[in-house]
Amino acid sequence: MLERSGFPSLLAALRQHGYRVVGPTIRDGAIVYGDIREESDLPIGWTDRQDAGKYRLERRADRALFGYAVGPHSWKKYLFPAHERLWTAVRTDASFAVRPEPVEGPPLAFLGVRACEMAAIDISDRVFGKAGDPAYSAHRRGSLRVAVQCGQAGGTCFCASMGTGPGVRKGFDLALTEILSPGRHYFLVEVGSREGAAVLSGLPLAPASQTDTAAAEAVVARTAASMGRSMDAGGLRDLLVNNPEHPRWEIVARRCLSCTNCTMACPTCFCNTSEEVPDLSGERTERWRRWDSCFNSGFSALHGASVRSSTKSRYRQWLAHKLGTWHDQFGTSGCVGCGRCITWCPVGIDITEEVAALRLPAPPPAEKKP
Repeated sequence: MLERSGFPSLLAALRQHGYRVVGPTIRDGAIVYGDIREESDLPIGWTDRQDAGKYRLERRADRALFGYAVGPHSWKKYLFPAHERLWTAVRTDASFAVRPEPVEGPPLAFLGVRACEMAAIDISDRVFGKAGDPAYSAHRRGSLRVAVQCGQAGGTCFCASMGTGPGVRKGFDLALTEILSPGRHYFLVEVGSREGAAVLSGLPLAPASQTDTAAAEAVVARTAASMGRSMDAGGLRDLLVNNPEHPRWEIVARRCLSCTNCTMACPTCFCNTSEEVPDLSGERTERWRRWDSCFNSGFSALHGASVRSSTKSRYRQWLAHKLGTWHDQFGTSGCVGCGRCITWCPVGIDITEEVAALRLPAPPPAEKKP
């Protein structure tokens, strides 16, 4: 158990163990992930209000450090950067020597990882591990995950439906539960690895009582009972794969802007493209990778023509893959119920609403007038 007054010692311990601490901070009117050098960098006393196509920050009535849900950023910005150089090739006689891009700097300590985000990182490990991606492995290697149990559900959260939260149960190095009670503010700390235990060495910790443990469990239970959204996840793979002509695809396509916001904010979307950047002499070239999206018409282009030229086909591809055929590829759903795709959609398209509509029988075709 760590008292609120001792929290700065945790940040200091992470730095002393050689970690670069990244976590929640406020920038541009949102809670985003960035470098945490001291506790004042955290969104102390702030929360977020979210709904379909809506996000705003509000002051809390207390001084909670982690009293929010999730913002537009996910941890993939560090493990799978939006734009990165993969390798450089330099001419040597009649060939080229390829030099992989080194990943420099200290290992990362992710501070404030939610249960849905823990699940997203595990999914990304499976995706990039299956692909044998060396760049992802290099970013992931040595990282430390300091999870935080959710103390409140956001208006678009549905992790309980997806079985990914709100409680963090495994995979963490350290897990914190922030407990605010009358006259007291403290953290219940759980250890999940030797690396996590090493960080705690020398911190001003006290044994947790049964009362403390019960209070921590109550925090997660309250959050689970206040989910902003829900989704019936049963049989989704077959529902989506077997209904390619459901009229709902056309209805949602009339609203969708193909802006890619949902895929950029999603913690598990991994579509990307590669670019070769040669110098003018022809002696050196670089390969860069950047995020792409299945909502871009050019993403599915083959021999100069897009396979999915309509918004309808691109939205169907995204949803059917995310919730359906992802199971075929990776043995799990690609959705963790964080709700980012709902919040950050400019027109407020709600993935839970779309799934519910697809479960309804398609209306019979209208009769043609003679």
